[in-house]
Amino acid sequence: MSFGLSRGRELDTSGVLVEACALPPLPENPIADPEGGRVDPRRWFPEPGRPFELEIGPGKGAFLVHEAASRPDVNFLGIEWAREFCAYAADRVRRRGLANVRLMSVDATDFLRWRLPSGVLHRLHLYFSDPWPKPRHHKRRVVQDAFLEQAHRALEPSGELRIVTDHPGYWQWMEAHFDRWTAPDHEPRFDRRTFEDADRPAGAREGELTGTNFERKYREEGRDFFATVLRKV
Repeated sequence: MSFGLSRGRELDTSGVLVEACALPPLPENPIADPEGGRVDPRRWFPEPGRPFELEIGPGKGAFLVHEAASRPDVNFLGIEWAREFCAYAADRVRRRGLANVRLMSVDATDFLRWRLPSGVLHRLHLYFSDPWPKPRHHKRRVVQDAFLEQAHRALEPSGELRIVTDHPGYWQWMEAHFDRWTAPDHEPRFDRRTFEDADRPAGAREGELTGTNFERKYREEGRDFFATVLRKV
């Protein structure tokens, strides 16, 4: 399938972009039947038995392209709400012949909650998601208790949620949520590791965390970065 961008470049997403119509209909009452709309995205790949990772908000796909090329034994799904960016990333993947990447343009938190089966994710990546800085918009932030609950459900044992942001206010919000999910005085659902102790993403240069376009842009602007790895207990 081709997409025309404002600059006149035609993007071919065939074989990479998974359309929303590929998803089964949700139950009439998904809260009462949360398993009724599940679909196993591992079946979208030629080798469905490989470890499976999901990136929320891949943008133009820099992280996905580098990771998939360097880890051909892992399958990657990128969910990007912005249709034009999703098409651009899918075209990059197709041109590089990466059979272990698929992309979708749907609501990622809804996909995680209603579509993704339990225990299928090896890693979940969330890098530089929109901080929604105005208080009235905080409900739109990806990191919420409901998101952490669904991430925990979808991750395999010892699976990881990796998060990076450049926004201090959003990071404080995240830290408050992380504390509730890692508190030793309750039954912890995650334990925390530093991002620097995790293996470096393939596209990250020396001193970088993710190697994404956003990170490099923000580093040039002199911004600070905040990162963590939550490992499912």
